[in-house]
Amino acid sequence: MKHRILYAFLPIALGALVPTPTTVQAASNSEDTYRQLDQLMDVFERVRAEYVEEVSDEQLLQGAIDGMLASLDPHSSFLDMSDFDRMRTQTDGEYGGLGLTVNMEDGVVRVVAPTDDTPAARAGIESGDYITHIDGELIYGLSLNEAVEQMRGPPGTPIEITVVREGEDEPIDFTLVRETIELKPVRWEVTNDVGVIRISTFNKQTGDATREAIEAIEEEVGSDLLGFVIDLRSNPGGLLDQAIEVSDAFLNDGGEIVSQRGRQSKDVQRYFARTPDQTDGKPVVVLVDEGSASASEIVAGALQDHRRALVIGAQSFGKGSVQTLIPLGTDTALRLTTARYYTPSGRSVQEAGIEPDIIVPQLSDENYADRRVVRETDLRRALRNESVGDDAIIEEDDMVNPRFDISYEELQDAGIEDFQLQYALDILGRLDGQPGLIKMASVAE
Repeated sequence: MKHRILYAFLPIALGALVPTPTTVQAASNSEDTYRQLDQLMDVFERVRAEYVEEVSDEQLLQGAIDGMLASLDPHSSFLDMSDFDRMRTQTDGEYGGLGLTVNMEDGVVRVVAPTDDTPAARAGIESGDYITHIDGELIYGLSLNEAVEQMRGPPGTPIEITVVREGEDEPIDFTLVRETIELKPVRWEVTNDVGVIRISTFNKQTGDATREAIEAIEEEVGSDLLGFVIDLRSNPGGLLDQAIEVSDAFLNDGGEIVSQRGRQSKDVQRYFARTPDQTDGKPVVVLVDEGSASASEIVAGALQDHRRALVIGAQSFGKGSVQTLIPLGTDTALRLTTARYYTPSGRSVQEAGIEPDIIVPQLSDENYADRRVVRETDLRRALRNESVGDDAIIEEDDMVNPRFDISYEELQDAGIEDFQLQYALDILGRLDGQPGLIKMASVAE
């Protein structure tokens, strides 16, 4: 009896006998939700019983989950065991394949970027190419995972890839041989007393490999070292902690590198440099382009905001969201977009990308002006950035947009195969009083 009295009077104590607009709305929302769930089960049962061919429950439920996540944004997804294996490969392993980073765009497999020194890169497959056929078979309608599985295979086996490229009238066929793709994230070289550090991805080795590259360059050049070029072009991103480690190598301890902000105002995390600048303040130029995304933009944005580096090239991809891996069992997980990240000055990279301090087109690419550019903002259901276009993000007057009085043919005659890199080298050379190799006109409006 005591329990009955307690429960009988509890609603009165909570004021629940007087419905508020909030409780009425919540009840209405719950009713709508249950009604829609009933509808989902009705569809499930009808398809299960009446579809022209027998369909497994697993296939139907997987499709429902995939559809739910696809309605959110381009980067949220369900991961099964094969997806887990693929993710581990991207972050710390090796595989037999072509060396391509791809995504799905309107049902077509699109090349995000070829990995340096792989069959795909050597054959000439380019960022922005659309893969239509594999070994002569049309792949339109396959899932991204299915297409990737077809491209991977034992090293030494041949494969034919057909791509459609913007500006080309006919499809292009490539015959390649699969190799063991070792995911070496960092390569370096010294040119004209400048250390050039090429970072192609952010996997588990990237931070340590970048610090090792700095040490090796300093040891090789010594006191004549003019500075560093960090080449992040066509780098699709990777692990957040490795972007923080790379930034830390060029910043003094205590400087903010990036912050991430979630759904609630209290869900804010900030990451700071923890060690002294390993380069002792040497000049730095960062190269970015339309394929520089995610972790690449964290590094470029951090060094730009701290005025630690001059960023040159083209506006980056604009992926400013954070995905969290949420385990759902022993072999499945949910990759869910849970936050946006911001540069130290508070800029959201989502859609906006990183605007270079100096816009430098890749004039050594004969077709650069006609090549179609796809960024985050072009993807279906990409998260919107309400600040894009605001003066708070960037002032056009803050950017330098030179007019270059030099042609593709002149660059070829001069032996310059990478105009953007040469421009970066010239900047560091001129800081030391050396003449540049590139003929440039005065700055345009």
